[in-house]
Amino acid sequence: MIKEIHAKLRELERHTKFLQECTKYSAKQLEEDMLARGAVERYLQLAIEMVIEISEILIAGKGFRKPEKYRDAILILGEEGILPKSFAEKFAPSAGFRNILVHHYSDVDVHKLHSFLKNDIKDFDSFARYIVKYLEKQLK
Repeated sequence: MIKEIHAKLRELERHTKFLQECTKYSAKQLEEDMLARGAVERYLQLAIEMVIEISEILIAGKGFRKPEKYRDAILILGEEGILPKSFAEKFAPSAGFRNILVHHYSDVDVHKLHSFLKNDIKDFDSFARYIVKYLEKQLK
């Protein structure tokens, strides 16, 4: 379980680094440059999916209640003290954004995409730090 989580954390880090490089784009640029927009949408989807997968691995490994929705996976980690509850509540809606990216491509609001990129991308790093901290405690 721990090796698998570390592998997924490395993948999350790669996706997040790419997204951080994309913070240079304005909303107008994302609206006009389909290649940049598509790349941002895809890497954001992949980053969110890594968060969900890591969460689900921990939930299954610890025998926590099964999430009914993707966002529940993040909330459960908050309930169980793996993530600070306030952070989990703030970060959980990103799972819903993943659903928009995957299932409703034409409905993606470029301004929300840009806002997420500018204001919330750091949450992926925070998530990773909380998970690493938890795993380190488990090894002691």
